[in-house]
Amino acid sequence: MEVFLTGATGLVGGEVLVNLSKRTEIEKIYCLIRAVSLDSAKDRLNKIFSLHGDEFDQRKVIPVLGDLFDEKLTAQLICDEQLAGITTIIHSAANTSFAKVKDDLVEKANIGGLTKILLWAKRLQSLDTFMYVGTATICGRDVKHRLVTEEETPNLKANHLVKYTYTKMQGELLLKQHLPENKILVVRPSIIMGDSRNVEPRSPVILWALATMNKLRLVPAEQYSSLDMVPVDFVANVMTQLLFVKRSYNVYHISAGNDACTSALQIANVFDNYFDDMLPHRFIGKGMLNSLKLWAKGKLPVGHELYQHYEYLEHLQYEFEDLSNLRILFAGLDPYIEFAELGQRFDNSRIVKDLGITPSQPGHVYIHNCLHYIERINLLEGAIDP
Repeated sequence: MEVFLTGATGLVGGEVLVNLSKRTEIEKIYCLIRAVSLDSAKDRLNKIFSLHGDEFDQRKVIPVLGDLFDEKLTAQLICDEQLAGITTIIHSAANTSFAKVKDDLVEKANIGGLTKILLWAKRLQSLDTFMYVGTATICGRDVKHRLVTEEETPNLKANHLVKYTYTKMQGELLLKQHLPENKILVVRPSIIMGDSRNVEPRSPVILWALATMNKLRLVPAEQYSSLDMVPVDFVANVMTQLLFVKRSYNVYHISAGNDACTSALQIANVFDNYFDDMLPHRFIGKGMLNSLKLWAKGKLPVGHELYQHYEYLEHLQYEFEDLSNLRILFAGLDPYIEFAELGQRFDNSRIVKDLGITPSQPGHVYIHNCLHYIERINLLEGAIDP
């Protein structure tokens, strides 16, 4: 088996790369890397392996210089003779930003970049499988507080919260335009949050929302809504295993499912026990978000019910001397709260059936492994450049 992997230096792609490098069935893994030189690309790959002490076999893991934004990428890949025998493509690269100011960039990366890869892939006579990393949240904002199955999406009538999920839905449709169904394998992770192992995170993005909630302590969200969240190592392990089993389907949720979901309250309780010198989390409902924004601007009317939480407001003033930074955090947190409020759960019976695996632990069970990294995350940087 020869694999071509995009997004190899990313959160999910990095974990998948390390997994694949340990499989004896795989002869070569070609990684599309944006870099100025092969040496620079090798340095980036070496960081992926060295982070958790894994071996970087340079005979097996080979960088291919390229950029998803390069209009010549398709032609470059077609002309690259070393790629002529690729049997498996894993398209993990994506711009996952929720920020509206990055909508154009998200579309260029997630639609334009995918199209370039597909135009090359459809010419590969050796291609057996094209694995596309989508998201379970393509079901949209109108699906609330229930279990979602794979066959319900993509739904062209879905109303999307952010451009990211829209582009991921469009990506699935693009696959069907360019490739026969028997070569398509779509994996849809739910909310990827943290790692079930006690290891250094590959990216702070994986914990930013939880780190922000931890700092705020006064949380404008519903505490009981179901959160279908899974650790990145679980996602990568499922993706890897799906390449080596007889599959009954070509679309799979990688999710906690009905029985292993968590809630904001359960996560907060873990945080409160760990950071026991801080105020306990208090949930005040999403309706209070605008009131918090007004308070941060100094425009909240006297006598507003938010002032009942004065000790938490004092905490925020202490933690954020410049309240304009607090407003930036609220703006970055807004879409995360929107998703959390939906209470979506994603059916995982397909991976349980085909892989025979035990579902992921609930978030409130594994998240303790990540807590000592929480305070090292730059919250403002994550809000500005998610």
